[in-house]
Amino acid sequence: MAKYRQECIFGIRAVIEAIQQEKEVDKVMLKKGVRGELFQQLFVMIRERNIPFQYVPEEVFKPFADRNHQGVLAEISPVPYQDLTEVLDAVVAKGRIPFVLILDRVTDVRNFGAIVRSAECAGVDAVVIPNKNSAKISSDALKTSAGALYHVPVCRVQNLKKIVRELKFQHGIRVYAATEKAERYYTDVNMKEPVAIIMGSEDNGIEEDLLNIATGHVKIPQQGQIESLNVSAAAAVLMFEVVRQRRM
Repeated sequence: MAKYRQECIFGIRAVIEAIQQEKEVDKVMLKKGVRGELFQQLFVMIRERNIPFQYVPEEVFKPFADRNHQGVLAEISPVPYQDLTEVLDAVVAKGRIPFVLILDRVTDVRNFGAIVRSAECAGVDAVVIPNKNSAKISSDALKTSAGALYHVPVCRVQNLKKIVRELKFQHGIRVYAATEKAERYYTDVNMKEPVAIIMGSEDNGIEEDLLNIATGHVKIPQQGQIESLNVSAAAAVLMFEVVRQRRM
């Protein structure tokens, strides 16, 4: 049972009820071969609400043999996700300059927690993550964030490319993608304006389509032998450049 440290809901009816009550469902695991009318109702709800799901072998459910799981398990986020537009509207209403962090395929929960901890200290208004291929708000993430996940709005979205376009064209926010292939250093761009920073996974970086639609690309100068910084360290460097510029 150590694998599942966040709240879990077992059983088809229980998961249906959780979705109907708009619980923050991170992911639904379905045992291969499950059938039936009630299961079909659940499956339709999952697809309609774009809830991440995965078919898994029966072995995954063996630790929960004492639960009436019916081949269905839902992981529930301990922190509610927020709507990005509502967050930004509230920021502007307070007379503040928007500051957004976008995480593309950052799946390690400890990196995620560390990034959010830095984001809270840097005054980030929202952390945006994709619906799929992202770290979950687990107990490990909460611990690594030192509780920052309770204070920084996390906005989970279906399509990062769509969100980047909305940030640029609807909200007037300049979106900079952090990549070692950039020609400009992060200190060479104006971050006193409304800004969003995209950080990518350590393995694959930022998705090519996101790089193409970003306002610009920035990099961190390095002098050592290792190719790149840990993503949480790199994110902290860029976020606190925003803090530095806005204090000038």
